[in-house]
Amino acid sequence: MVIPSCSNSRCPCCSNFCLDDHLQSHHISSSTSTSCFDFALDDYLQSHHISSSTGTSCFDLVLDFLTELEKCDPFADLFLEYPKKQVRLLKTIFLYVKNCRRKGNHKALLEHDQEDTGNIMSESLRRNIICFSIQDVVVKMFHDLYSAYLLYKKIVSPNFGIIIGALTRSEGNIKMFLETDIKKSCAIIFFDCYSPEDPQLLMDLIESLSDSLEELLCEWRLWDTISCQLKLLRNLIGLATMQGFEHTQLANLSTYTAVMAGRLISVCRFGRHEIQVLDQINLLDLQVRETCIHVLTASKKQPRSSYALALKENEDLGVVQFIGSLHDYLYDLLESYASFQAQVKDQMLKLHRGIKYLSILLKQKEKLRDEIQDLIGVMVCDAGILIFSLSINEIKEGLPKETDLGLFHLHKVLKYLVAEVAHNYQLTSPYSSFNYPRSNELGCMEFFLENLKELARCDDANDSIVFLQDRIQRIEKDLEFLRHVLVNIKEQRYQNGKLQAFWSQVMEATYKAELLIDTTLVGDKCEDSLDVVARDINLLKIEALEIQNGQIQRVNKTSIHIPSQLIAAIHHEDLVGLDDKVKSIIDRLRSGSKQLDFVPIVGMPGLGKTTLAKKVYIADSVMSHFHVRCWCCVSQMYSMHSLLVQLLCSISSENPDKYLKKNENDLAENLRQVLLRRRYLLVLDDLWDVEAWNLLEKSLPNNANGSRILFTSRLQNLSSQFRPDSKSYHLCPLTDEESWTLLQKKLFFKEGCPPTLSEVGFQIAKTCRGLPLTVVLVGGILATTTQDRWEEVAKCLNFIVLDNKGCKKTLELSYSHLPDYLKPCLLYFAAFQEDEVINVRRLLWLWIAEGLVQQAKGKSLEESAYDYLMALISRSLVVVTKQRTMGGAKACQLHDLVHEYCVEKAKEESFVCVIHILKDSFSLAGLSNHYRVRAHNTGELKIWELMLIFPNLRSLLLSGLVGNYYLTEKEELGTLLPKLLRVLDLGRYNYVPMEVASLVHLRYLVLHGTRSIPSAIENLSRLETLIVEHPFDQIELPNTIWNLKRLSYLCTTDRTRGFIFPAENLEVSPNLVHLDTLNLTIIEPFSQSLQKILAKLPTIRRLKCSCKRSQPARRLTFATRSSKEILEFDCMRRLESLHLIELKGYEFKFPLNLKKLTFIFNYQPWSEISTIGKLPNLEVLKLRSESFVGEEWVMKEGEFPKLRFLELSWLSIRNWTATSDNFCHLEKLVVCNCLKLEEVPACLAECLTLEMIEVKWCRESVANSVRQIQQEQMDSGNEVLKIIIKNCHETNCSEAEEISSNCSEAEEICSEREFILSHYT
Repeated sequence: MVIPSCSNSRCPCCSNFCLDDHLQSHHISSSTSTSCFDFALDDYLQSHHISSSTGTSCFDLVLDFLTELEKCDPFADLFLEYPKKQVRLLKTIFLYVKNCRRKGNHKALLEHDQEDTGNIMSESLRRNIICFSIQDVVVKMFHDLYSAYLLYKKIVSPNFGIIIGALTRSEGNIKMFLETDIKKSCAIIFFDCYSPEDPQLLMDLIESLSDSLEELLCEWRLWDTISCQLKLLRNLIGLATMQGFEHTQLANLSTYTAVMAGRLISVCRFGRHEIQVLDQINLLDLQVRETCIHVLTASKKQPRSSYALALKENEDLGVVQFIGSLHDYLYDLLESYASFQAQVKDQMLKLHRGIKYLSILLKQKEKLRDEIQDLIGVMVCDAGILIFSLSINEIKEGLPKETDLGLFHLHKVLKYLVAEVAHNYQLTSPYSSFNYPRSNELGCMEFFLENLKELARCDDANDSIVFLQDRIQRIEKDLEFLRHVLVNIKEQRYQNGKLQAFWSQVMEATYKAELLIDTTLVGDKCEDSLDVVARDINLLKIEALEIQNGQIQRVNKTSIHIPSQLIAAIHHEDLVGLDDKVKSIIDRLRSGSKQLDFVPIVGMPGLGKTTLAKKVYIADSVMSHFHVRCWCCVSQMYSMHSLLVQLLCSISSENPDKYLKKNENDLAENLRQVLLRRRYLLVLDDLWDVEAWNLLEKSLPNNANGSRILFTSRLQNLSSQFRPDSKSYHLCPLTDEESWTLLQKKLFFKEGCPPTLSEVGFQIAKTCRGLPLTVVLVGGILATTTQDRWEEVAKCLNFIVLDNKGCKKTLELSYSHLPDYLKPCLLYFAAFQEDEVINVRRLLWLWIAEGLVQQAKGKSLEESAYDYLMALISRSLVVVTKQRTMGGAKACQLHDLVHEYCVEKAKEESFVCVIHILKDSFSLAGLSNHYRVRAHNTGELKIWELMLIFPNLRSLLLSGLVGNYYLTEKEELGTLLPKLLRVLDLGRYNYVPMEVASLVHLRYLVLHGTRSIPSAIENLSRLETLIVEHPFDQIELPNTIWNLKRLSYLCTTDRTRGFIFPAENLEVSPNLVHLDTLNLTIIEPFSQSLQKILAKLPTIRRLKCSCKRSQPARRLTFATRSSKEILEFDCMRRLESLHLIELKGYEFKFPLNLKKLTFIFNYQPWSEISTIGKLPNLEVLKLRSESFVGEEWVMKEGEFPKLRFLELSWLSIRNWTATSDNFCHLEKLVVCNCLKLEEVPACLAECLTLEMIEVKWCRESVANSVRQIQQEQMDSGNEVLKIIIKNCHETNCSEAEEISSNCSEAEEICSEREFILSHYT
C-alpha cells in the first residue's frame, strides 16, 4: 500500500517534486483504484489518530493538499484561497472547542457528584461530538478533492474544472455545516464555556473568522466596522498576553470576545447572508468597552520595564498591532459618522494623528532608550482608554471634558517624544533659527501680510486664534512698517553690512511669526513663543526708526510690470548654421547599409544638438522614408520603463496612462511588435552612457531594411562604444557672424538691427563664443535692457564668458537681471525632473498656491501668473513645447543646462529640496530646513521621516517609482503629513489619507485614482485647487463641497471622468463664487437639479461636461428619444471654454460670450449646428468622433462670424458646403479621419486670414482640394498659407463605407472613453 518515498516532501534532493510525491510522503497511494484509495485513506487517517478528537493532522493535510493543487493551473489560487480560509476557520473552532472549559465552580460540581456528573459527562460528550463532526467534514473534503485529482490526472487533456467542481461541493458542505451544526452549538461553545487558558487559541479563532467573513461581506461598508472591532479585541488580548497577564486576569475580556465571535457565527449565513441582521451587532457595546478600559488601566500598572523588554523580545510587536488596530477603528469611526460637529471632528483628527505618531515611533524602537519605550507603552494604553471611552451619542454632541483633557495630555507627551527622537538624530527644532527661502523675500513677506489681513476678516476663526487676535494685529502692523523700511533700503543693503544684517533679522522674524501663527491655527499652543517673536519684531521696529531718521535715500518700490516687448508671440527658435548638417544627416539616414546603423550627434552643452535632431526628425523626407519614428529623452537619470513609455507614446501619440500600467516586459514586447518588419528611426536624446542602449537593444528588431538609431550626447567618445567605426557628427561653435545673425533674429525678428547698435551688438555676439544657448540667453537679457545700456552688458559679458564655465555664468547674469518676483518662479522649475514636459496650467496653479504671484491690477491671479511665465519665455529661460489652439503656451520645459542651474540655485537659496533616491532619510539630516520637498522615487519614502528632517514643510510633491503605477497604504508609505502644508501632490498613492482633512493651510491638492471625496474636505477652507489624476470612475463630491469658498480649480486628468455634485439641499447651500475651471459629470436622466447646480457656479470660465448613464447608449440620436431635452448653459455668463462629451440626443443653449467649444460623441444632426453658428464670439470649434452625424453640412450665410480655428475629426460627413463669409476670420483648419469627405469648400481660397490647413487620413480628393486652395492663395499673393497633408490616399465610396463600418464595429468593442483618450488626450 505504501509507496517508498522521501519522507520529506520538499527534500532538495527531489528535483521533480509533485503532488503524488506529497501524498506518498503522507502514506497515501495515488493509485487509480477507488477501493485502494479508500483503504489507503482510512489507514492513513487511523495511523494519524484522526478517530480521536485530539488530532489536527487532517486539517494540516487538507491545507497542504490545497497548496499543492495550486500547481495544477496558473489561475488555481483564485479558486483555492477561500477553501483554505474555511479549513483554517474549522481548525481554529476545533481547537477552541477542544480546550474550552464549562462555566461554573468546578469544585462545587465535584461535591455534588451524584447529581451533576451526568451533566458534566454530557457536556464533555457534546464537545467531543462537535470535534468529531468538524473532523468528519474536513476528511470528506479531502476524500472528494483527492478523487477529483485522480480523475484530473487520468484525463488525456487535464481539465481543472473537475477540481473546481469538487471545491464547489466542499464549500457548500462546509457552509451547510457552519449554518447548522456549528450554529446550533454556539451556545455550548461560546456562551456556556470559558475560553481556553491559552489566549492564542481565541486570537487565532478571531483572525480566521475575520478572514472568512471578509470574503463574503467585503462588498458592504458595514464589514469594515465589524472587521476593525474584531481586530481591536484580538490585538488587545495579544497586548495583554505579551505583557505577562495571567489568564484569570483576562477572563472577562476573553469571555466577551468569545461571545461576540459566537454571535457573529450564529447570525452570519455563510454564503446567504442577511446584512440587516449584522447591522444589529455591536461588538464594542458599553460593557465590552468598560472591560477593555479595565484591562488597559491594569496594563499601565504593570512594571514599566515590561514594555521595553516586550518590544525587544517580541518580534511580532503586539504593541504595534494594537496601536494599528486603534488607528483603523478610529478611522472607521470618522468615516462612518460624517455628521460630527466640526470641533469634534477636529479633536478626533488630532487623536487619529496622535495614534499615527505612536505607531511610527514604535517602529523605531531600536533608536529609543528604555525609559522612552516605557513611556510609549503607557501612551499606547492612554490612547486605547481614550478611544474605548468614546460614546457615539456623546461624540455627536461634543467630547466630554475628561476626554478633552486626556487628549490634551496625550498630545503634550507626544510632543516630548517627537522632540526626543529628533534630538537623537540631531535634527533642527521647528522653532529654532533656520534657513528660510532667500528669493523674493519682500514678495514672501507681502504674501504673509495678505494672509494676516484675510485671517482678520475670517468669520469662522477657531478659538485658538480669537484670543490671540490682538497680538496678531500688532505683529501685522509692525511688519507693515518694517516692510516699508525694507523697500527703502533694498538697494543700499548690498553696500552696507549693518543694513544687510537688519534685513536678515527682519526676514527671519517674519518667517518665525508666520510659522508660529500657522502652527496655532492647527491647534498647537505657541503663545509663549509668539510673544517672544512679537517682542523681537517690536525691537526691530525701534531699530528701523533709527534707520529712517538716518535719512537713507528712498528707493522706489519695485512694481510688478511686465514690459510689453516680453509679451511676444511664442515662436520656435530657428538656429542658424544647421542647414548643411541637416541635409548631411538626412542623406546618411536614408542611404547606406540595410543593417541597423547608428548616427551620433555630439558636442558640448548649448550647441543645439537637440534642435538639430528635431529638425531632422520632422523633415518631410525623413517622415516619408521611415514607416515608424520614435523619440525618447534619456538624460542622466532614467529607467527602462520610462524609456519604453516615451517611445510608444511618440509612435502612437496616445496618452501615457495606457502604458504606465504595464510592466517592462509587456512594454518591450509592444515596442518590438510595432517595429517588427518596419523601417524605423529611433532617436535617443541626451545620452550619457551605453547602458541605456543595452537596455533597449533587445526590444529593437534588426529588420535589415535600413532602420536607424540617431542619438545626441555631450560625450565625444560614446559613439565608439556602439560601433568602433561609427562616424559622429561633431557640432562646432557658431562663427561670430552666425552668432550675430542668431542674436538679431532673437531681438528683432525680421526687422534689421538699428545701425547705432550694430557695432556693440556684434561685440556682444562675439563674446558668446559660438554657443547658441548663450546667444539666446544674452538675447533675453538685452530684450529687457534699454539700448543705451548695451555697452554695460557688453562689459559684463566680456568678463563672464572669458570664464571657462561659459553658459552657467551667463545664466547667473540672466538670473541676476530678473525682477525679484520672477526669480522664485524660475527656481520652482527645480522641483521638476530634467527634460520633464510641464503642464502650464498646473504650473501656474502651483505658483499661485505657493504665494509666488502678486495680482496685477485688472487681472486675475492666473492671468498675472501667465504673464510671469511669458516673461521667462521671452528671456529664453523657458521653452514652449506645446502651443494652445490659438497660440499661447500649453506645455513647457527647461533646457537641461538651465535646469541644472535652477537645481543648484534652489539648493543654495534653501528654496526647494529635491530627493531622487531615499534609502535612508536620516542621511538628509544635514540639509537646510527647507520649506519645499520634491521626492521623485517615493516607493522608498517614509513621509514621517521627512517631517523630522523638515519640520516646517509647506510643500510636498511626490511621484511614484516609474513602473509602479499604483502605490497603496499597505506598501508602507508611513503617512503622517506635515501639518503646515500648503501644497500636496500625493503622486501615485491611490488613497486619501485621513490626515489630509487636518491640513487647514492646504491650497493645492492632487489625489490619485480616488472614486469619492470625503466629507471632511470642508476643513480645508483655504483650498483653491483640487486635482484627481487617473480617476477609477466618476468622482462623487460630498455635500460639504459647497463650504469651500475659495475653490477655484476642480479638475481631473481624464476628460470623461469628472466630478458629480450633490443635488440635495441646493437651496440652502452657498455658491462657489471663485470656481473658474471644472470637470463636471452629470447623471442621466437629467433633471432640474443640473440647472440648479450650474446656477451655483456663476464664475466658471472653463467647463468640461460629460455624462454618466445608467444604461450604455450608443449612437443615440434625436430620432430615438421620445422627447427632446434642453441643457441650458446660457446662465453661465463668464463661460469661455466648453467641452461636451457623450451628451447624446440633447439640444443646448449656450452663453453668447462662449469662445471655445468642443463636441465629442454627441451624435447631433447637422441641422443643430446653426445654434453654434450664431454664437457671436466663438473663435474655436472642434467637432470630434461623431459629434455630428449625417453626410451633409451646409453652412448658412452669416454663421461663425469670428471663427479662427475649426477641427473636424472622425466624422461621417461626405459633402461640406460653405460661403466665404463663413470663414472671414479663419486662421487654421484641421481635417482628420473624415473618410467619406470628398473635398473642403473651395471658397477657402478667398479667406485672406488663413494660415494653415492640416489634413490627415482623408481621401486623396480632399488633399487635392487643399492643394488647389493653396495654389489660388499663392496666385492672389498670399504666401503665408501652409498646408500639411499626411496619409491621404484614393478611396472609393464603398471602401470608405467599409472602413467607416469597421471603425463602428471597433467602437462597439472598445469603450468610448478609451477611444477618446487614444486620439484626443
